[in-house]
Amino acid sequence: MNVKLLPDIKIVIADDHELFRDGLKLMLSKHEEITIAGEAENGQELIELVNKHKPDVILTDIKMPVMDGIEAVKKITSDDPEAAIICLSMFDEETLIMEMLEAGAKGYLVKNSDKKEIYDAIVSVYHRQPYYCHSTGPKLLQMIAGSEYNPYRKKKAEEFTDKEIEVIQLVCKEFTNKEIANMLYMSTRTVEGLRQRVMDKMKVKNMVGIVVYAIKHGIVKF
Repeated sequence: MNVKLLPDIKIVIADDHELFRDGLKLMLSKHEEITIAGEAENGQELIELVNKHKPDVILTDIKMPVMDGIEAVKKITSDDPEAAIICLSMFDEETLIMEMLEAGAKGYLVKNSDKKEIYDAIVSVYHRQPYYCHSTGPKLLQMIAGSEYNPYRKKKAEEFTDKEIEVIQLVCKEFTNKEIANMLYMSTRTVEGLRQRVMDKMKVKNMVGIVVYAIKHGIVKF
C-alpha cells in the first residue's frame, strides 16, 4: 500500500511557453500528492489564478508578456508575504533572479533543473523554507551576499557547536567532505554526519543553502 509522505500540494504554473508548461506538468503529474490547479501565460493571468485557487506553491517564469514575473510576485506577496513562490530562470539571469528574491520569491531554479531538484524545491518552499538552485554560481552568491535580501531576518538563529561552525566555514570555502575530514582529523563519515546536521538545523537542502545561511548570519564573510 502506498502511503503519502506529504499532504496534497496545489500548484499554479506561469510561463509563456506552452511546451515548457506541458513538460513541467507531465513531470509533476507523477507525484500523486501534487495537483496542478492552473497555468498562466503571463503575470496578470498568474495573479488571477492565485486569487482564484489559493495555491500552496507557485512556479513562475521571470520574463513574460503583459506583466513580468517580478511585478506579479510583488503584487502576490503584498497580499500574502508568506506565499511559496519559486522563480524559474535561465542561467544568465542573475540580476533578475535577485530581483525576484527581493520581490518575495522563496526560491529559484534554472529551467533545466532535474526532476528531483524541482520536487525538492517545491517541498522546501511548501514548508516555508527557502530553496537555492544547485547550479548557483559565484556571481549570484556574491549578489545575494551583498544585498538586503535576508529570508532569515525574522527567525531566531540556530546554535551550532564549534565543530559544526568549522565544518560550515570549510564547506563555504568549497572543500569536499574528504578534504574537510583530513583537515579536522576525523572520518569522512563523521563529516558527512556533521554536514547533514548543519543542513537540518538550517533547514536547507544543499551547499548553496549553507553558504547563504552562513553569510546572512555572519558565520562567514563572502
